[in-house]
Amino acid sequence: MADSQSNARLRADAGAPTSGVIHVRTRLTADFTVVSNALAQRRGSAVTVGVAVYILSLPTGAPVTIAALCAHFSEGEILISRALRELEAAGYLERRRERTPSGQVRTRTYFYDVPGGDGPDGPPEPPTPPLPRPRERPRGRSVVLETASPLREVAPAPGPGPDETESPVPALADADPKAVAVLTTLRRVDPRLVLSGREAARLAPAVAEWLAAGVGAHEITELLTARLPDRFRARPASILAFRLRETPLPVPPRAPLPLTVERPAVLPFQTCDGCERAFRAQEPGHCRSCRDHLVGERLRAVG
Repeated sequence: MADSQSNARLRADAGAPTSGVIHVRTRLTADFTVVSNALAQRRGSAVTVGVAVYILSLPTGAPVTIAALCAHFSEGEILISRALRELEAAGYLERRRERTPSGQVRTRTYFYDVPGGDGPDGPPEPPTPPLPRPRERPRGRSVVLETASPLREVAPAPGPGPDETESPVPALADADPKAVAVLTTLRRVDPRLVLSGREAARLAPAVAEWLAAGVGAHEITELLTARLPDRFRARPASILAFRLRETPLPVPPRAPLPLTVERPAVLPFQTCDGCERAFRAQEPGHCRSCRDHLVGERLRAVG
């Protein structure tokens, strides 16, 4: 570096500036990262510089997906994805789809401490397949980072992501828009529940079944976000898929009772032929008292 490093503190009579920053430097022998001034003093977003320095400090193979970066930084998905796009446009970040000897297509992320290396022609061409992981680059020094999933907003060209074979994947445009809306709003409740378009398309049919069963969007959100673990050992989409698969659908509600209930027919009033009392019957005749009296007289006459 241009400035000499010294453990001695500056004295007031050593010509220290009266304004601005005064560096108190410590010579580091471990746990430090070399960052070029062009990157550290880059004009623009401080989030972009912070993301770049953080990626440079990571070991080879560390995940640098948007979800992984959002879990480390307090900024949200929009700012992180914007920073990755700026780094890609400036030549610091590069994504490649490479085929492994087993036939799978993996997405690898390369991060350069100096954009374009030492030559004027920019980054060298990708290594010839089927090399699974390039170890060295002919120009400059680069950090090879193997991502667990593709950087969604960074990749300009569609294609299968890491650890995925070229199998048909449901399109987000064909999914139920109401189910997709429920899935995309989960991150408002828990910022860790960030889903890619591919993951939302896979979960949308299960959410659509819940909506068709009469479960509201608010109840589905509570089911998917309640009592989540402090740390995820898998992608958030895997946890949501497990909850949708293992939770039984609610029993459909019973059919409502009819509003009108048929009442029994009311018999008309009749006048008793014996006592002339009013009673209800289908035809004229005697009331119950008179009928009982007549039956008793007949029995006595027979006896």
